[in-house]
Amino acid sequence: MARFPFSAIVAQDEMKQALLVSAVDPAIGGVMVFGDRGTGKSTAARALASLLPPILAIQNCPYGCSAEDKERFPDVCGTGPIRKRPVPFVDLPLGATEDRVIGSLDLETALRSGEKAFEPGLLAKAHRGFLYIDEINLLEDYLVDLLLDVAASGENVVEREGLSVRHPAKFVLIGSGNPEEGELRPQLLDRFGLSVEVRTPTEIDDRVEIMRRCAAQERDPESFAEEWAAEDEKILRKVARGKKKLATMQVPDEILADCAELCIAVGADGLRGELTLMRGAKALAALNGAKAVRREHVIAIAPSALRHRLRRDVLDETGSTARIERALGDLFG
Repeated sequence: MARFPFSAIVAQDEMKQALLVSAVDPAIGGVMVFGDRGTGKSTAARALASLLPPILAIQNCPYGCSAEDKERFPDVCGTGPIRKRPVPFVDLPLGATEDRVIGSLDLETALRSGEKAFEPGLLAKAHRGFLYIDEINLLEDYLVDLLLDVAASGENVVEREGLSVRHPAKFVLIGSGNPEEGELRPQLLDRFGLSVEVRTPTEIDDRVEIMRRCAAQERDPESFAEEWAAEDEKILRKVARGKKKLATMQVPDEILADCAELCIAVGADGLRGELTLMRGAKALAALNGAKAVRREHVIAIAPSALRHRLRRDVLDETGSTARIERALGDLFG
């Protein structure tokens, strides 16, 4: 069946913004989406991945390496001409073993022939694309920790009995979950770049429009995709321009001061808040075609960048989002 177009997703503006910002700058550190079931979390992530332009990769490389990757990892990249291939989108099932995730070394073959026989895992398949984990709060903590380490470093190292294989593994990690089914450890949640809260739409018009579009897509997926193709193309061009503009995007000192003041005001733990706020505002400015980062970009990305980094205040039981919005009002009016 044809994918559901990204531009046809009704409401959920913060989630769509976070995904697009991460597409412009994957170094932000991925997106954690918490919310009700059936609110389009996985639909949005899949739609964005299939919307993006094909990547150029070495034809016979098991990791889909680029020419730049081959220079850094000459021992693992395959050979062959450069070919276009779709942006990878990999689902990580909850029951996945560590070997399936990171890959496995065949010790018997290595001992018998002296060659490293490596079976790439899901991290290898996700290189230069998206790794999606539904119900990430139910995944074993050690696997989540491992995934975040690899996502941050951009490479995966597998070591068994003195043998070692290292390969590129750069991907945007997208996690989703329902808070009612278990919380993600704060130490792990903090390492996601952006966090989004998704709620079931309460407006009648939105819910009716969702039903209309889902029915149209089920009735004739190809025609529905064609109907939204022009809007998806606009988003594609916007992301492509944003990626090009990111390297030259300037962040004025007064904006850096805004980021620091806001993080102090809300009591964000550590310095990841300022760094993610700066990177997120910069990517959002690039996405929107701005010449430089402005305060409006900081305000727009602040809830996503900070809501999962706040200490719990026993004297203030309001939610993280409300505390951030209150601080934004106090600081910037």
